[in-house]
Amino acid sequence: MKQFGFPKAEHLCLQSEISQLFEAGSHSMTMFPLRVVYQEVPYQGGPHVKVLLSVSKRRFKHAVDRNRAKRQLREAYRLHKATLLEAVPETMGLHLAFIWLSDRPVHTRQIQQRVAVLLTRMAEKLAVQPVEPLAVDSMKEEGV
Repeated sequence: MKQFGFPKAEHLCLQSEISQLFEAGSHSMTMFPLRVVYQEVPYQGGPHVKVLLSVSKRRFKHAVDRNRAKRQLREAYRLHKATLLEAVPETMGLHLAFIWLSDRPVHTRQIQQRVAVLLTRMAEKLAVQPVEPLAVDSMKEEGV
């Protein structure tokens, strides 16, 4: 698979997965002009990370502007997704949605910086896994 590709398999398309993402149990981070909503899910084969890009008609009335914003988001995610993919464990999947918050067009460089920071923050949160305490029985067996 291409290192910087964004194939159809990585797109979050199923309505059931999308509704599950926006229900209870999901987390979000905001860095204007973007909000990322994400949820950890059990890995079921295919890509470990699936992404949804959303630019509301309420924000941009013209389709040309919405398409440009989505193109900027796709490009930024495609270039910076490696930091997130390295942090996702083999047994876990991740669904995320990028939601555009601004009413105005934003420069591509700024979008790429914001996406990179958001993905890095997510990777850091995923890397911090809770450590299970040692069981008292196992300590007795070891003679501690």
